[in-house]
Amino acid sequence: MKFGDFVKVKSLASPAGFKENLQRLGLDMPCDEVLESGPSSVMAQPLKVGPFTVGNRYAVHPMEGWDGEADGRPTDNTRRRWRNFGLSGAKMIWGGEAVAVRHDGRANPRQLVMNEKTQGDIADLRQTLVQAHREAMGDDKDLVIGLQLTHSGRFCKPNDDARMEPRVLYHHPLLDGKFGPKENIVVMTDGDIRQLIDDFVIAAKRAWDCGFQFVDLKHCHGYLGHEFLSAKTREGDYGGSMANRTRFLRELAQGIRAEVPGMALGVRLSAIDFLPYKPDPSLSDAESLGPGIPVDTSGALPYRYGFGADESDPSQIRIDETAEFLQAMTELDIPLINITIGSPYYTPHVTRPALYPPSDGYQPPEDPLVGVMRHLALVRDLKKQFPHMCFVGSGYTYLQEFLPYVAQAVVREGWTDLVGLGRMMLSYPELAADVLAGRPMQRKRLCRTFSDCTTAPRNGMVSGCYPLDAHYKKSPQMIRLTQVKKDAKLA
Repeated sequence: MKFGDFVKVKSLASPAGFKENLQRLGLDMPCDEVLESGPSSVMAQPLKVGPFTVGNRYAVHPMEGWDGEADGRPTDNTRRRWRNFGLSGAKMIWGGEAVAVRHDGRANPRQLVMNEKTQGDIADLRQTLVQAHREAMGDDKDLVIGLQLTHSGRFCKPNDDARMEPRVLYHHPLLDGKFGPKENIVVMTDGDIRQLIDDFVIAAKRAWDCGFQFVDLKHCHGYLGHEFLSAKTREGDYGGSMANRTRFLRELAQGIRAEVPGMALGVRLSAIDFLPYKPDPSLSDAESLGPGIPVDTSGALPYRYGFGADESDPSQIRIDETAEFLQAMTELDIPLINITIGSPYYTPHVTRPALYPPSDGYQPPEDPLVGVMRHLALVRDLKKQFPHMCFVGSGYTYLQEFLPYVAQAVVREGWTDLVGLGRMMLSYPELAADVLAGRPMQRKRLCRTFSDCTTAPRNGMVSGCYPLDAHYKKSPQMIRLTQVKKDAKLA
């Protein structure tokens, strides 16, 4: 099956039709045919997690809005997005926003930064969310809000949209030079890492003072935390063995608990990595990108640069390595885990299954529903091994009309504890609230995975749903985005 043959989800008339399509694809994806609503609904059931209770089974994923001030403060666009998080009806706000712990760790020059000057603004941002949630849901007694803390590592772009300033843990034979000149790459020393750990601890204390109940210690999508897990070729205290590659997490947990004993901890984890993909040159032309194919690894074997990848054949995954990491989390008493896969920078079809690629991507090499199933099955398999942990699952947005039907089924069957909402939040933030209340879904607001929310920020614009949200659709940046897509042959 090739691109153009994939059945569009929105063309399927009913859950029964959706299930027939799943069967045609050979996908054993749970999907209910009737939605429940009200307090007896599966998705309305509370969940006890450590010291707090999450009021329902929907979570909001952390997002990079690319719309802060140059000094790391939120803007009106940021506040609008966080207000929408509160209106969503979801009772778990996982991270809210990817917030850099220091300036050089920003993924873009407009990313939020947690420091002395911005702390009050970020506290106000949280309060904006809480107030909106009270308006929508009546109270906030079972609302749990965390803050995602990050350093962007290989993907640092703190000062200029056009200049990468990577901070890495090791040289990568496939990624070095892919996102900018090799000469800009700085390999961090063990001393640099220890200073960074101190910066994370300070940021966590500030988050606690802002009212956040937990912090997410980001280990996903190729950013620095994730890169520790594949640092098999690095020498010193933070590379080589699994014990060394998890040292960063251990020292973060120890440092935060020494400073803020009451703060809960979580990790958003790219549970498996994938080889970087590129458009197939034999099927690409001046008018369109080709489908994605993995890059050649013949010169990089044994492949010691991936987490959850077989070193002899990196196209094959190994969740035993992922299980080792979750065991380390268990020993550190970190019960909150949010599972994603790969990186949107070099495997966008894996991380965010979509029919339409971002400007720096490629056409999907598989039906995106196959990618959704990969997400769901991975969480299912890990949940079986670690039943005591609280899992948030990813990859649901491409399900579109059928997202609530699948969400309900996977929670009922114990595949996951909470269903995470990502890109859908940008087009239709009230989806969860509508479903829980028994209101009909607003189909015209459902995300159709056009990937504009990725293409825009990759080209120096704010991230939002340009096709469906009038706030962005009517903005001056829409004209620029349209031209970018034409130049990339995506319009």
